[in-house]
Amino acid sequence: MAVTKTNAMRILDAKKIGYEVFVYDNEDGQIHGTAVAEKIGKAAEMVFKTLVAHSGANLYVFVIPVAEELDLKKAAKAAGEKKIEMLPVKDLQKWTGYIRGGCSPVGMKKLYPTFIDISAESQETIAVSAGKIGQQMDVSPQLLAGVINAKFTELIK
Repeated sequence: MAVTKTNAMRILDAKKIGYEVFVYDNEDGQIHGTAVAEKIGKAAEMVFKTLVAHSGANLYVFVIPVAEELDLKKAAKAAGEKKIEMLPVKDLQKWTGYIRGGCSPVGMKKLYPTFIDISAESQETIAVSAGKIGQQMDVSPQLLAGVINAKFTELIK
């Protein structure tokens, strides 16, 4: 399958950050994280999903392993908020420019405060969405954090 350069890839290219692209078949509709991990042949703890949450008008981005669940209390603490809730899927594209299943932490409409689960720090590379359903990119978590000004913290239940 051909690789279409996404905005996320162009940003990494511009910053001279190396990454590897994995293309997977999404015709079966199986685009949830663990299915994607299986399709690209990576362990679930090395494939991360990008979640967007909000507290009032403030948006926050959380990058966690695909098989895990975001702990909203830990997320709120990381963001310095009392309470945080998931952004409704219907609002995702309006605020990020991405759709569910193709939401990359790189290249959103704005650079929102971003947090990566601490488990990523010990990995050589992690796979995140390349900004399009059917494409993942494998990148150093430290370099990724640098591009999106992310902090590593505990985020999962």
